Amino acid sequence: MFTGKNKSYYGRHVYQLKKKRTFAVLFFIISAACISLLVVSQVKNSSINEKRELLRAWHTEDYEQAYKISKNALSAKPLDYFLLTINGFSAYQMGISQINNYNTLVFINECIRSLRKALLLEDSSADGRVFYVLGKAYSYKGGKYADLAVKYLETAKTLSYDAHDIPEYLGLAYAACGDYRSSVEAFSLALSRTKKPSDSLLLSMARSYIELEEYGIAVDYLRQCIDISQDSKSVLVAGRLSAEVHFQLGEQYNLKGDTVKARSEWRNALNQDPSHEKAKARLNN
Repeated sequence: MFTGKNKSYYGRHVYQLKKKRTFAVLFFIISAACISLLVVSQVKNSSINEKRELLRAWHTEDYEQAYKISKNALSAKPLDYFLLTINGFSAYQMGISQINNYNTLVFINECIRSLRKALLLEDSSADGRVFYVLGKAYSYKGGKYADLAVKYLETAKTLSYDAHDIPEYLGLAYAACGDYRSSVEAFSLALSRTKKPSDSLLLSMARSYIELEEYGIAVDYLRQCIDISQDSKSVLVAGRLSAEVHFQLGEQYNLKGDTVKARSEWRNALNQDPSHEKAKARLNN
């Protein structure tokens, strides 16, 4: 049994233990809170620095660095709208800069994956840039994806994002879909926006008119194309393009029954490009 003195001593001892424990718990809580704030602050600062560096890389057109930073950051934040869009945009730029077609498609596919994920987020619902780059990315995947190129490029226009090259990309996509009337409309808009149309644009316009069986208009564009290609700085590109134009002119004359002019144009095609197999085949018949 405890004496009065023992009871008093025991009570004070218990009180002191409780007091020490209370201080220990408070110290632990305060320490944990400080550590948490420090960690959050460091993470926040790290995130700010990462975003600043990413924007710097993008604005200085260092697309390779922007691609690497965004790709690494997405491993921790896979549904971050900003990271997804920058990764998609930079992957597109990386893709179109490749020489090998396989490497191009690797980056183009990553661009599409990132931007399609971005479309799942509410932030991107009115961002015409996302649809614009997606449409161009699908155009690099070939004719089977032309309908998707049309879909996203038209959506970009609906959202009032009117980049200068949208009409030409739309014209090519509509032509790949077999909608040549829409392709002509798109190419016409592209032509109206430039004082010096490219030979490739004129040739694309001519091909659409050929498909519409409006041969007279097609010939006019083909002749314009020949004039431009003769002034081209690139002899190799100009020769091949001019060869194709002469071949197409020969096809038009052949359809009209003027075989003399047709064969003359096919010979012109071979003079421009001796490896033009279609022109060879026509002249060997």
